[in-house]
Amino acid sequence: MTGSEILRYAAFTSDPAGGNPAGVVLDARALDETAMQRIAAEIDFAETAFVTGRRSDGARLIRYFSPIAEVPFCGHATIATAVALAAREDGDGDGDAIVFATPVGDIRIEVESGADGIRAAFTSVAPSVSTMTPADRDAVLDLLSLTRADLDPELPPRIADAGNPHPVIVLADRGTFDRFTFDADRVRALMDDRGWPATITIVHRIAADRFVARNLFPVGRITEDPATGSAAAALGAYLRERGAVATPNRITIEQGAAVGRPGLLTVDIPAEGGIRVSGGAAEML
Repeated sequence: MTGSEILRYAAFTSDPAGGNPAGVVLDARALDETAMQRIAAEIDFAETAFVTGRRSDGARLIRYFSPIAEVPFCGHATIATAVALAAREDGDGDGDAIVFATPVGDIRIEVESGADGIRAAFTSVAPSVSTMTPADRDAVLDLLSLTRADLDPELPPRIADAGNPHPVIVLADRGTFDRFTFDADRVRALMDDRGWPATITIVHRIAADRFVARNLFPVGRITEDPATGSAAAALGAYLRERGAVATPNRITIEQGAAVGRPGLLTVDIPAEGGIRVSGGAAEML
């Protein structure tokens, strides 16, 4: 690859028509911040990742841009970039681990090949979970035309951060989860007002280790993110903090069906430390 070639991958799926599309620029050394923002806006995916160089220890410097702003971390673009690097540098995807030096800290990514292609897994930075104010809770519920009666009483709203702060709202009823609607402009206004750089995460628990998620993220033509790695890590941290799952544990998160791009995220929750999120990625030709 020469210059600033732009690749397009769908993350957390083996199907180019599923999962979450991400732009990937593996050699962005010649690009400044203005150029990266322009490219991300032109690609118009939720995020585009730019590898801007390497540290002396071999870690790759990486930045993430949505169509409207730089974001601190993006899980699906991390998976996509790792798979793209493995495919081009290792061929079979069974090379050494990759370390990305992100704005939120170093992220180690492991890659391996399987029947469905190359898979990648990242371990988040040490997460944190904090209380969501009643005003923020009610503001999110109002956006969805829901009330506190729609919440899962065992999983109250929180702000979970495993690289990005994500408001987490868990709904008790699957039908309510499937049917809620929202005004994208109002969601964007609330997110900007609160300084939430990533998604608002709406979840329903299907079984003890199985969840379905919708992540609100109005940017450009996008209203919902099809698969959100940073939100998956945040949800894992939230469940651990709440004691809602035994640890260590593995859960799966289905996401994207509401926007016609189904994907699957695998989340490993250790007793302490960062949360591990894994999935595949398929190049969109």
